[in-house]
Amino acid sequence: MKRLLPVVVIVALAAAGAGIYRYWDKVVPPPAERFFQGYVDGDLIHVGPQLAGRLVQLDVREGDAVRIGQELFALDDSVLQADLELAAARLEQARASLRLAEAQRRRPEEIKALEAAVDEARAALAVSRAEYERMRRLFARKVVSRARLDAARGAWQRDKARFDQALRQLQSARLPARAEQINAAMAQVRAAQAQVRAARVRLLRAKVLSPVAGRVQEVHFRPGEIVAAGRPVVTVLPPAMLKIRFYVPERQRARHAIGDKVRIRCDGCGRDFFARISYISGQAEYTPPVIFSPRERARLVYRFEARPAGKDGMGRLAIGQPVDVFTIPGDRGK
Repeated sequence: MKRLLPVVVIVALAAAGAGIYRYWDKVVPPPAERFFQGYVDGDLIHVGPQLAGRLVQLDVREGDAVRIGQELFALDDSVLQADLELAAARLEQARASLRLAEAQRRRPEEIKALEAAVDEARAALAVSRAEYERMRRLFARKVVSRARLDAARGAWQRDKARFDQALRQLQSARLPARAEQINAAMAQVRAAQAQVRAARVRLLRAKVLSPVAGRVQEVHFRPGEIVAAGRPVVTVLPPAMLKIRFYVPERQRARHAIGDKVRIRCDGCGRDFFARISYISGQAEYTPPVIFSPRERARLVYRFEARPAGKDGMGRLAIGQPVDVFTIPGDRGK
């Protein structure tokens, strides 16, 4: 009997413990699943003009879906159009100067004709000079009269003048200044063509196209306002640029790594979805900039706007929307 007493006590304690566990399990629920509070953020694309000007046309509104290359807005291009016309006029002037310089340049056939004229004048000069020398010797021996000597001298001087004139014409046609003048005119044409291209590019930039596909988040200027160069007029959010930003306590930071999978839950989003950690800050922060607790979330209000149906939505997420982020233990980028 004494040997059975410890066994009975152990059985009784075990039964009591099981009863207490079942009671505690019913009365005290298991601890809630831990999560981190965060919100939806995104890398916005700010689209602005490269030139300053007055906004005269706005082709999109907030909430519109845009595609790559779609026109978003346009600036006043009257001055740019005048610049293009001025550049085109200067190009025509430069081309006219080039044509004039090319017209003044002698062709190779003309150069050959001048060379033949020089050779002919040189031969005639040699004949008339020889005739003059012969007449001079004959006159010294009193064989011919002075009149024949003077005629021979005049023929020689005439042929010498013709040879000098033909030679100067050939030298003038061969001057290198003609080629330099044509090269300068060609350079002016190229410069004028570059000015036309630049003016045409500036004119095209007066109409700004969307560099990405996404949805317009905000319009910063309205038609009639002056826009500075580089100032954003339209902000576009590509769907692929959405991200979840949340904050993890310092003691739990080492438990997570880039590539870990997390589960995201948000109000009115339906079933949860998953994401992966893509960035971990290397600098600690004392207070997150925006955190919405479940109690504060109930006090939030949202502005509604109605638009015609038929346009697709951007999914279940919106910029600034509060979310709960649940980590998945054991996931390391699998």
